[in-house]
Amino acid sequence: MNRETAVNLVLAALLLALPLAASGMGEPFYVTLATRVVVLALAAVGLNLALGLGGLLSFGHAAFFGLGGYAAGILATHAFNAEPLFAGIPGTTSMPLIWLVAIAVAGLVAIPIGMISLRTTGVYFIMITLAFAQMIYYFAISWPAYGGEDGLSIYVRNAFPGVNTAQPLPYFLICFAVLMAVLLLFRLVEGSRFGSALQAARQNGTRLAAVGIPPFSIRLVAFVLSAMVTGLAGALYADLNRFVGPSMLSWHMSGELMVLIILGGKGRLFGPVAGAMIFVCLEYVLGGITEHWQFFLGLILLAILLFARGGFLGLISGKPRHV
Repeated sequence: MNRETAVNLVLAALLLALPLAASGMGEPFYVTLATRVVVLALAAVGLNLALGLGGLLSFGHAAFFGLGGYAAGILATHAFNAEPLFAGIPGTTSMPLIWLVAIAVAGLVAIPIGMISLRTTGVYFIMITLAFAQMIYYFAISWPAYGGEDGLSIYVRNAFPGVNTAQPLPYFLICFAVLMAVLLLFRLVEGSRFGSALQAARQNGTRLAAVGIPPFSIRLVAFVLSAMVTGLAGALYADLNRFVGPSMLSWHMSGELMVLIILGGKGRLFGPVAGAMIFVCLEYVLGGITEHWQFFLGLILLAILLFARGGFLGLISGKPRHV
């Protein structure tokens, strides 16, 4: 077992043990805080599939995060009001079904966005993904049926078979299990032939095409898979807050996901988890001291970019990863 694997296991153990201890001490707030860490980490794992493995610097992943959230909010609202969505299709409060819808919506929207955006590279790719995300953001603001600029409150906690999701700890455990499953998926993708082709496309697409593998198709699949994971995280985030609003679709959220990856380590398995833990801790601790806590976050990011290009995990493991 190398040092980074040991650090990953410690992070997973801490992330699980701290909420269990907080729940035992009657501190549900800290359980909810840990759930926020897990959900943000899950969203960042989605972006890490595209950015860390494929080098696709997307500034529009908030679109998929928000779409997942709106899918959860709209389905739960129609179930609460007993009003069909369209063509007599009812709403639902079933988490597994909502997750499938959120994944499908994010994936379907990602296909045309990816087909257009991936024809460009560099700053053009960044700006096109940002433009698509802002289009969806302004559509949500101008959609009064589901709250418009004010957002949409979710008046019920969606259900999971055999689990009391109204309690903070069971909901945390559900989110934690989903995160671990997606991290396993990330590892499987990274070690597969598809993952090798994706990393080759990042390094030199021309050489990959020369051996008969189209880089565009590889990147598109990675982009859509990345969007689907981020959409799933959006559904969990909406359920956690019992609210979904246009802020989930804004470019600030895309930037936040990038910050998590930079803090933890781009392309690393537990990089998004480490980044989310650091980010939420800074937000909670420094945010209680000053409303300008982002200034200190900026200093930390600057230090990482200058002196620890591998992020927190690269610094701890002593093995910078060039991705």
